[in-house]
Amino acid sequence: MEERIIDVKGKKLYVEYNDSFENRPTIVFLHDSLGSVQLWRDFPEKLAAETECNILIYDRLGYGKSFPMSTHERDNDYMETEADVLNDLLEILNITEAILFGHSDGGTIALIAAAKFPKKIKAVICEAGHIFVEDITVKGVQNVFDAYTTTNLPERLAKYHGEKVEMLVKAWTEIWLSDRFRCWNIEYLLKDIQAPLLFIQGKNDEYGTLHQVEKTLSGVSGTSEKFIIPDVGHTPHKEVPGLVLKKSMEFICEVNTIQ
Repeated sequence: MEERIIDVKGKKLYVEYNDSFENRPTIVFLHDSLGSVQLWRDFPEKLAAETECNILIYDRLGYGKSFPMSTHERDNDYMETEADVLNDLLEILNITEAILFGHSDGGTIALIAAAKFPKKIKAVICEAGHIFVEDITVKGVQNVFDAYTTTNLPERLAKYHGEKVEMLVKAWTEIWLSDRFRCWNIEYLLKDIQAPLLFIQGKNDEYGTLHQVEKTLSGVSGTSEKFIIPDVGHTPHKEVPGLVLKKSMEFICEVNTIQ
């Protein structure tokens, strides 16, 4: 796996990339709101090996080994902006067939990218993504903020993000807990998603209800399916990695066979 810092229009991002499978798609992993390349652990490598696909994992600006954000303040369209950054990164690496695997915020970014840049996106696996704001999501974010101020969560996160922890936590919690973000909604983009979609969600997800899944599947133009896992929360790929790996592998193999 090649590791390097790539300058994406002034944003210096930490990237891990392996393109050893000639003429095969690249699975692009998009981490969650407090995630990083390192926090994916070995899941990306396992999925890439099982499907014989190339692999791209990167830390968004302000996360992991990428450079810090210039400010913690975010606009309502911050995930739309991240989809643009993803597109720029794909351009730099000359990736023309991407299979996006996004978790939480990363899942939302994957959906937006598939809508905005359909020619590059071969398929989407959205795990616990959001297309609108729910009360349960706001409560979940508040719980994390409370834990950040009352437990050793800052120290645990610092293992992955170093001195950037405080800024990235502020960036995420302040926008999601703000009144102005309650109206955020990307349902209008769903009709532009033509790529096959697999939506994975734990039935006990503490950050979103199954309305997120159903509304997404009913809104996209391409083929879609859901994989709802009982007794699982917000991070199925960590809670039941074997199940998620198997389902994702089957989905990717079917996509590669059809297209």
